Amino acid sequence: MKIVIAGAGSIGCYCGSLLADAGHDVTLLGRARILEPIRDKGLTVTDYSGMRRRVEARDLTLTEDAKCLSGAEIVIVTVKAGATAKIATEIAQFTPASTPVLSWQNGMGNARILRSVLPGYDMRAGMVPFNVVPTEPASFHRATSGEIVIQNGPGSLGEKLSCPLLPVIESGDIDAVQWGKLVINLNNALNALSGLTLKEQLLDRQWRCLMADQMAEALAVLKAAGHPVTSTTPLPAWMTPHILRLPTPIFIRIAARMLTIDPSARTSMAYDLMAGRPTEIDDLQGEIIRLGAQTGVPTPICGQVRTLIKLAPADKLLSGQIMP
Repeated sequence: MKIVIAGAGSIGCYCGSLLADAGHDVTLLGRARILEPIRDKGLTVTDYSGMRRRVEARDLTLTEDAKCLSGAEIVIVTVKAGATAKIATEIAQFTPASTPVLSWQNGMGNARILRSVLPGYDMRAGMVPFNVVPTEPASFHRATSGEIVIQNGPGSLGEKLSCPLLPVIESGDIDAVQWGKLVINLNNALNALSGLTLKEQLLDRQWRCLMADQMAEALAVLKAAGHPVTSTTPLPAWMTPHILRLPTPIFIRIAARMLTIDPSARTSMAYDLMAGRPTEIDDLQGEIIRLGAQTGVPTPICGQVRTLIKLAPADKLLSGQIMP
């Protein structure tokens, strides 16, 4: 398939490289600061299990020109939330309405924006459960586990995209899957504020209790709003806060699969803050705060976390000085 990855960031480059490795004709649409090193070195991806693949630059199309969207048989949107409206407009300008568009982005608002700008398109939401971080120019590392889920529909897109190193499955209730991912992604901000790696954070009971309290707050909001939640972890969503609050030795035994992460992994929001880039806090905590206001459910934890992220000085993040 001719696939355009609209957003050559960490997720886009990682997924694009494995789709190209599986034989697809992949175009990475992105910025020069990401694409130029790939032109020089090729694209290398690794993961927590020891997997390593390198795709030569000649086996990819690398471009900053949105006109490449005109030749796509499928468009996979992986831009950050703040760029969704722009890429949606470019898709509408260059891509035929017969071309499926998939959103592999965090939060709930991106799919809404894409649908509003692209009426009549086969636009499907998706959920990418794993964390990918840049390790050096033209190299990206997957630090956590999980399978990509996309909204079901015609054309067997999940089957066509799925490959051994990048399983893609379809779901008839993608909204519930996305809400489940959003609840987990609320920890992106806590991890950034903690100054810890994800594994260190999960092994610290105080941080786990804060994670649990924030998750319980979000689940209460979603219940009041009538939004079902499908867990993206081996544990049911309602049970996860209780498991997080357990003493650490018991937590380790029960939640071993939650600890299948690279020891050095941090969330993407931590890297965005340290690099001075905009974060997706308004599409994560902000989504729960907006729903809480609509349903009359208080959201003090999400509110405080959003405030801290907006005020966080990047030079203090790694030292863990933002929150005790």
